[in-house]
Amino acid sequence: MNERQRLKELLLAKSYRQGTFTLTSGKTSDFYIDGKQTTLDAEGAYLCGRLLHELIQAGETPIAGVGGMTLGADPLVTAVSIVSFLAGDPIPAFIVRKEAKGHGTGNCIEGKSNLPPGCSVALVEDVVTTGGTLIKVIERVEDEGFRVGLVATVVDRQEGGAEALAAHGYPLRAIFTRAQLIGPGS
Repeated sequence: MNERQRLKELLLAKSYRQGTFTLTSGKTSDFYIDGKQTTLDAEGAYLCGRLLHELIQAGETPIAGVGGMTLGADPLVTAVSIVSFLAGDPIPAFIVRKEAKGHGTGNCIEGKSNLPPGCSVALVEDVVTTGGTLIKVIERVEDEGFRVGLVATVVDRQEGGAEALAAHGYPLRAIFTRAQLIGPGS
């Protein structure tokens, strides 16, 4: 079994739930993908890290950092960073806070001192629905002087997120779309 197929199995076993759920976007859904149940699993984290690192390597823009919005992206950016180090191509991780720190340095981005000024970064998320979280992250990262060279997710729910990101000039790359994970009619 290849790594992508194994990750699909883990996502379906650990993260996929049926029922009635309210999503971050405020929409209701008859299914939920709790990505953290897979990204916080040792094997799941490793597989997400490997497959996201492959997407980063396959991109046209050299990437000097990988980050995302806390909390969903935290295990992903760590996994990608560790996988990149093991592959001999170390990419530092960074985390974007929901709110700037109200004390100390007042940072909105943790780990930015590991990034070259003005470099291109990849942004990752576990699950994308409307793209709203990633659009906020893009704005904060660009406000700090970095360029966004890649936007990627483990699962694209295919509910407008890819289109919203594309409208802002950022195509979304996904390990899985909803159709690939649970079928087109689900």
